[in-house]
Formats: sequence, structure tokens, C-alpha cells
Amino acid sequence: MEKVKSSRNKTIDLTVEEGREYLSRCITVNSAEESAANIINKTILGDTFEVMPLLPGKSVDLVIADPPYNLTKTFHGTTFAKRTAADYEEYTRTWLSLIYPLLKDTGSIYVCCDWETSLIVGRVLGEFFTIRSRITWQREKGRGASANWKNGLEDIWFATKSSHYTFNLDAVKIRKKVIAPYKVDGKPKDWDETEGGNYRNTCPSNFWDDITIPFWSMPENTAHPAQKSEKLFAKIMLASSNPADVVFDPFLGSGTTSVVAKKLGRNYIGVEANEQYCVWAEKRLEMADLDTNIQGYADGVFWERNTHAEQSAKTKKETDAHEQNSEQPNVTLFGEQTD
Repeated sequence: MEKVKSSRNKTIDLTVEEGREYLSRCITVNSAEESAANIINKTILGDTFEVMPLLPGKSVDLVIADPPYNLTKTFHGTTFAKRTAADYEEYTRTWLSLIYPLLKDTGSIYVCCDWETSLIVGRVLGEFFTIRSRITWQREKGRGASANWKNGLEDIWFATKSSHYTFNLDAVKIRKKVIAPYKVDGKPKDWDETEGGNYRNTCPSNFWDDITIPFWSMPENTAHPAQKSEKLFAKIMLASSNPADVVFDPFLGSGTTSVVAKKLGRNYIGVEANEQYCVWAEKRLEMADLDTNIQGYADGVFWERNTHAEQSAKTKKETDAHEQNSEQPNVTLFGEQTD
């Protein structure tokens, strides 16, 4: 008996045949591009190791790379087989050497990895770029292990091409609820008092515990087995790029980097070899025309996990009550966050 998807299940899983229209929006690059004019805001269908040498030099402001981890994993018909540490190191060195000439001198690069590949990625990344930090973020999903600690963390290495680079601290502050408010002369000290609660905007550290992995009821969710959340990449993009900058992802997958770039007013270039994932990426880019919300990011700040839903619900309840006693037209608020 064929399973019927719940009406609340928003997972994007249309097939290549169903998504031919989306696949037709992708481009191929078969010869050297002298400028980014023909590839800007495009999904490039192809092998990234063949495509990158054809892209124009110093045309990218920010790279967000999420390469296959050194695990045997199948990605909708294509299997990445676990390699020896030496072979995976050479694999990493090869794609980083192709990215280096594409990045502007003022550019930054972020590379996603698990704890085991992190040992390799960090070392090789330092051969090409200046390491700035290693971000560790908490995955609230994952299977337990019978003879080891459950792996609930992943790393992202942050590096730059030079000492001149973009970092917008105020754009990535986190809004935290103030439990024990402290006042001086009767006024809040370093926090804001609002009808919805007391909050403080704080500087982010390199440990991120506010990320929600995309799940079936979230509009951004796809059937990709290793999808990163829009909120995760939004943090990176807001910190290390400016509006109209070019963001490049050599392992695009289901398109999270491109979608976030579009929502945040950046330009994007993504390369993906899997037709299925290209379809999903283009579908999500189309959806971004109508909805620019990013789960867990609103009002110019990143909210702690499970806090903004409470604030949104309270605001909506107050607004509904106000509308019942007012002749004013309905007001549409920002989308409810469940992160």
C-alpha cells in the first residue's frame, strides 16, 4: 500500500522526472569563463573537480563547503566510499587547491566536517589559508552508540585568504532570554525589557547550540541525507559577507547555501553533480521568491532554540485579541519560528 504524505509534511522530494522544469534552469560549464556574468546566481550541474578550473579567478567573496565526510554513504544513486586517512587528505588537498584561486584576497572560507575528518581538514586548510577558528555546533539528532559516546557535534573550520577580511559581529549576535534581570538606577543593565519578555543580545562564541536540523514539517526540508539548516549557513553568511557579495558552494547538495544567499541579498554560485539535488535546489530557490524567512532568525538576531516560538505565539495572541476589538485591517506578522 502506497504511503500518503501527511499534509503537515513539507519535505521536498519530487523526482527528477517530476522536476524537469527545475533541472532545465541549471547550467553546464564546459569552457573557461572569463567573468562571473554567465554563472552568477546559477546552479551548475557538473563534477566540481572539472568545473572549478573553468571558473574565473578571484570572483568569490565567501566559500561555504560541505564536502562528503570520510564515511561510506549513498547519495541518491551515488556512493562515496570511505577512504584511508591519506587518501582523504589528498582528496581534501585537491579540491582546496582548486578553490584557492577563485577566492578574492579579502575572502573567507568555511568547511564543514565531522569530528574525525576535522583532524584532516584543519591541517590541510592551513596549508592554503590562515585559520581563524574552529566552530563546533550541536546536532540534536543522531543515533546512539553501544560502545562509544553518541556523536552529537560537528565542526566548521573558518579561514581567510589574508589578514583583510569581512566579519560583521553585530549581524550575528544571539538573543538570549534574561532570567535574572539586573538593573542600575531602576533601568535595565545591558538588556532590553519588552512586553514579550526580557532579552539580551550577546556576542556569539565558536560553540553553537541553537541549530535545528531540518525535519519533515519545516519548509526547507528535503530528502537529502545530510542537509544542513538554513540557520547554520545564515550565521556564516551574515558574519563573513556583505549584501551583493558572491557566495560559492562547490558541493551544493540540496541548495542550502544558494537559498540562504538569495534570502539575505547575496549572489550565489553552486556546483552539484547529482541531478536530483539540483532539482531540489532550484525548487527551493523558487520558494525563496515568496518566503524569505529563515528558521530561528528574525528581527535581525538569532534566537536560542525553542525561544522564538514562544515569543511569536504570544505576539500573535495579543494581535488577534487586538484585532477582535479594533476596526483596523489585519496585520501580517513575521512567520512563526519553531526553532
